[in-house]
Amino acid sequence: MKQILLGNEAIAKGLIDAGCTILTSYPGTPASEILQTIFFLREKEDLQIHAEWSVNEKVAFEVALGGSYAGLRAAVSMKQVGLNVASDSLLSSAYTGVKGGFLVISADDPGPSSSQTEQDSRMFALFAKVPVLDPSTVYEAYLMTVRGIELSESFQIPFILRPTTKICHQRADVEIRKIPAVTRKADFVKEPSRWAATPAYRYLLHKELNAKLERISLLLDFSPTIIYGEKERKKRAVISSGYAASFLYDFLTDEGIDDVTIYKLDMPYPLNRKKIQDIVDFHDEIIVIEETYPLIEYQITDRRNVKGRLDGTVPSEGEIKEETVHALFSKRKSYNKLSTYGKKPTLCPGCPHRSSFYAIKEAFYDGIFPGDIGCYTLGINLGTVDTCLCMGASISIAAGISRAYKLSGRLDKTPIVAAIGDSTFYHSGITPLINAVKEKSTFLLAILDNSTTAMTGNQPTPAMQKIEIEDICKAAGVGYIRCVNPNNLKEMKKMLKEGWEEALKNETVSVVIAKFPCVMDKEHFAGYQKREIYIDDDCTGCRVCIDSFECPAILFDGSRAKAYIDEGICSKCGICADVCPIFAIKGDKF
Repeated sequence: MKQILLGNEAIAKGLIDAGCTILTSYPGTPASEILQTIFFLREKEDLQIHAEWSVNEKVAFEVALGGSYAGLRAAVSMKQVGLNVASDSLLSSAYTGVKGGFLVISADDPGPSSSQTEQDSRMFALFAKVPVLDPSTVYEAYLMTVRGIELSESFQIPFILRPTTKICHQRADVEIRKIPAVTRKADFVKEPSRWAATPAYRYLLHKELNAKLERISLLLDFSPTIIYGEKERKKRAVISSGYAASFLYDFLTDEGIDDVTIYKLDMPYPLNRKKIQDIVDFHDEIIVIEETYPLIEYQITDRRNVKGRLDGTVPSEGEIKEETVHALFSKRKSYNKLSTYGKKPTLCPGCPHRSSFYAIKEAFYDGIFPGDIGCYTLGINLGTVDTCLCMGASISIAAGISRAYKLSGRLDKTPIVAAIGDSTFYHSGITPLINAVKEKSTFLLAILDNSTTAMTGNQPTPAMQKIEIEDICKAAGVGYIRCVNPNNLKEMKKMLKEGWEEALKNETVSVVIAKFPCVMDKEHFAGYQKREIYIDDDCTGCRVCIDSFECPAILFDGSRAKAYIDEGICSKCGICADVCPIFAIKGDKF
């Protein structure tokens, strides 16, 4: 039976068809739709499975791994930087192995499109000594999901499935296989030398792991496959994997280029090095095309006639693009690339984070503003995000900066205001907050609480189970905690200034929680009153509402030198009426 599925939907269907019953995730683009689809399928088909949005990727990994230890088939999904968070668990689980099939889905973001790095999860597979499957089509993503679970169980080792953004968010026909149902009961067998192995046993487990990898590398169904060109010898050949292989196949087909052979690797680690070397020896020139790091290149022993990212033949960064393969293979000299220009990313009209950042800027025009990962990273457009490292780092970075300014005797003249979202706070902010309080770090923390994980599709946060941020901050030892509606700019600025003064006076962390629902979360936002607004002829064209407040629903009419409202996207929050310095924007005020 064929179905048209999104890549992430195909992966979710593969997990269900493979008999997985413990399924966990922390949301992150491009992986978010996998567990969302699992929830949909669970309800639609009345499946007896456990699915959860965990508080972070490490927790998600360990919950699913525990299910595997108990003998059930399990999977965890995340984006590529989420694997960093789960890496401690990943590396150790390669040694302990698994019992029920266990698949780690790490969706990579070459480019990157929506990530702070374009790291390659296949390199984590090499580092952790865990096999990795690299689908090149949506259908392969489905098949490899099923096969990965089966092989994981057979070899008792975690497997990684590594789809990229182009696979996750592409739609295609998928031939759904009829797979016998896997029914089993949990049965954890005590084996301390494995599940609770001490260092002496870990050495033995490492030897077992290496032996498993050697056997896996010899699997016939993961031998290099010719997907383009005849079997007779061509001077040039390409070794590729994942979406890059599909992209190159389409390009060579469209160009009518027939003097190249493409070998596709479905499992780029561990490689059957002998077969790869045979291919290298068979051709005069080999070009390795892969996204995004040179994993395959690193594993080729004799690279005298091998080109790729290591020697600069293929760019060392970025996804594989048409101009790259055109320069390598096309017989046409010219390449016409269409230039596309779009608007820079910005917070949605009516987003409460805009009010928070505007208030922070108004309260502390000369401050230092460590930022974090999420929608609120776009506070950079308002001049209130000075650093962005990784999830939870805003608090630790603020602590470090405050320590530096304190040592320099300049802290009282330099407000330090960190910002973090509610989901990110639950994910990675609690531990650094405890540390900051313990070390008497001095800064103000603004927690922007829109009651959802907004950037990745409005997944739930622990607050839905009444695990409140205020209570966590209090338990962490924070003395000054205030909760405020950020759209009340006057009150928000007052709380921020008061919080910084308290932080300075007591040499500690103060917390202001800016609480207002995400405008895209219709269920929660629906209960809030909208404010009918308009801009009258008193507008002087000062552009404060456009340049300083940066609302995308307010545009500038150059012929009249006045601002006007785009009714099509205006959320009617009316905050701009409080921002206009001459009150030319009319509407009900707080």
